[in-house]
Amino acid sequence: MTLPLWLSLVAVCIMGAMSPGPSLAVVLKHSLHGGMKNGMLAALSHGIGVGFYACASLLGLGALMTQLPTLYQVLVYGGAAYLAYLGIRILLARPSSQTLHVEKAKPSPRAALQDGFAIAFLNPKLAVFFLALFSQFIDPENLTFQVGLIMCLTVFVLDTGWYLLVALLTEISKKRFGFTKANPWFEKLLGVIFIALSVRVVVTL
Repeated sequence: MTLPLWLSLVAVCIMGAMSPGPSLAVVLKHSLHGGMKNGMLAALSHGIGVGFYACASLLGLGALMTQLPTLYQVLVYGGAAYLAYLGIRILLARPSSQTLHVEKAKPSPRAALQDGFAIAFLNPKLAVFFLALFSQFIDPENLTFQVGLIMCLTVFVLDTGWYLLVALLTEISKKRFGFTKANPWFEKLLGVIFIALSVRVVVTL
């Protein structure tokens, strides 16, 4: 793969990672409620999920999903259900006035890892996206292990790097603007956003 071609791939991946959506909401949720560490764990597991779809697309999973629309729909609805579950869980949670210190964070690191990976894994649109994207950069007949590895690592590093930056900036903002206590109204708004995102996933299917 030539450098100009790789830079084009980098640009597309960066724009894709930065586009607002469920992934951003999940990382923000864990960064705000669990601190920078949990936000970064969510970012890392999300990057692993995205990297999985990038590798799977090179191996033909994306093409398989286009031929099996039922499998695709099951995963889409599963992702929508998971978003709705996150939103309902937030709405039903009791308001808390506890300080938002990392040491006293209520969401566990395990939950951050789970949510970050699940929100990527339950999004089969990623497989179709990477199938369409990679087809513009490679010739399947001339695809080598080295080229495939470079492309998958590029996707993983850029996606993870962006959401790590989101977690870091969220932590800095909390300290800079004094967001030291949980805001019940903000938490409810976040819950509504998750439910709205789940509805959008179903409606746009």
